[in-house]
Amino acid sequence: MSIDLNSLSLKELKDLQGQVARAIANFEDRKRKQALAELEEKARAMGFSLAELTGTAAPRKRAPATAKYANPADRSDTWSGRGRKPRWFADALKSGKKPEDMAV
Repeated sequence: MSIDLNSLSLKELKDLQGQVARAIANFEDRKRKQALAELEEKARAMGFSLAELTGTAAPRKRAPATAKYANPADRSDTWSGRGRKPRWFADALKSGKKPEDMAV
């Protein structure tokens, strides 16, 4: 394919430049998808997923923690022992209670 660039106007040259840039981007995308498909097939043939092998698999979500402590004033107000201490727990400790006293 031979194009006489000297005979094209500036507008035609810029249009051609845009078409070439899009063609290059599409080519790279096609090659990337093809390579990814080949790698996924190879991983699947070996009994893995590509995400497992590359470490990009979504991390497992932790199950909600079970309640370990309950507010003495309101037993429906509970805390798992994870994260920031609730105010009622800290106040109970200051007043002399032990965590075992508030265990569920």
